[in-house]
Amino acid sequence: MIKKSKSHPFGKLSKPAERALANAGINTLEELARLSESELMKMHGIGKNTLPTLRAALAERGLSFAQKG
Repeated sequence: MIKKSKSHPFGKLSKPAERALANAGINTLEELARLSESELMKMHGIGKNTLPTLRAALAERGLSFAQKG
């Protein structure tokens, strides 16, 4: 389970979003960057309000969501 803290990249997410990422085995921003936004949105617990938070966290590390292709 992801521990919620200000230093953790997913620390600002809702509990359902945290659980969705944990259940998918996504624990780092690098793992998250392997998904496209549309793949992420298909996960139960991830909503449209989650995307800006995750985009910002990825951008801080020079990462972005995978491109659909």
